[in-house]
Amino acid sequence: MNLETKALEALEERNVKLDEIADLVYFLQEKYHDDLSKDECLANVKKVLQKREVQNAILTGIQLDKLAEKNELDEPLQQIVEQDEGLYGIDEVIALSIVNVYGSIGFTNYGYIDKVKPGVLKRLNDKNYGCHTFLDDIVGAIAAAASSRLAHSQFDAMSSIDD
Repeated sequence: MNLETKALEALEERNVKLDEIADLVYFLQEKYHDDLSKDECLANVKKVLQKREVQNAILTGIQLDKLAEKNELDEPLQQIVEQDEGLYGIDEVIALSIVNVYGSIGFTNYGYIDKVKPGVLKRLNDKNYGCHTFLDDIVGAIAAAASSRLAHSQFDAMSSIDD
């Protein structure tokens, strides 16, 4: 089984649907694209998920979340991850490795979506549904990267018209 398949299965196992990530992309980009469709957002999410860096981040983050749920991390890391301590920041560092794939616009998209936590991010941030210290940031980063990819593709299409 290849890495992409494992990463997609890991997302599914944690009850994260690609359509939910596409909804986040739509949320981030709808005001900038007159004819934006959910299908276009989903296509960009799928392209982001083909990147090895993204697959590695998904598998690493989910594994750490699962270990925290089973109380299998050493202290003080167990408590830090379990409580998603604000000053920990390693979860965001992993997310930024995803955002970085499509340039600096992803950083602002990620920061915004991480702050407002719409859609699936609100559920993942709720401690009643398990430990998703890493996953909520990873999902937000995938959406931010897909939004960046979409923005770049729109710009490329417009610049080729001008040429």
